[in-house]
Amino acid sequence: MAWERTDPNVLELPSGRLVRGRSLHAASASEETAPGFELILLGKRHEFESQIAAPSAADESRWVKWPDFWLPSDPRDAAEAMHELWKHAESLRVGVACSGGRGRIGTAMACIAIIDGVAPHEAVSLVRRGYDARAVETPWQNRFVEEFTGR
Repeated sequence: MAWERTDPNVLELPSGRLVRGRSLHAASASEETAPGFELILLGKRHEFESQIAAPSAADESRWVKWPDFWLPSDPRDAAEAMHELWKHAESLRVGVACSGGRGRIGTAMACIAIIDGVAPHEAVSLVRRGYDARAVETPWQNRFVEEFTGR
């Protein structure tokens, strides 16, 4: 079952794929609304492990080491994870989660939009219009998106 385009925090990509962003501090989703695949962007592995143990956790999760307000510790691993999410989005409910729900998620969603075919200089605007007006919080996150090649 896919997200609905009108569901809160869901970004529709030009291909029609839908990606939901969520703050890990918000109320937990029910098992009925848990994604089939979710990227969890956190700075520490133990933070990730506590999230995947939650009853409403995604069927499958992937951790990307990404400290708050910064960039992924391993950009190549992050790009691979975003490609994996994009592929899963064709047939599963997919999501991106972090502590706050704006900077890291917005940056990842903008990169996923580039994978989907959006020009790098348009990706942040797409995410700000479709997900959160304050997504992609720092100048270095914005630069990361502009330099992201989709590979």
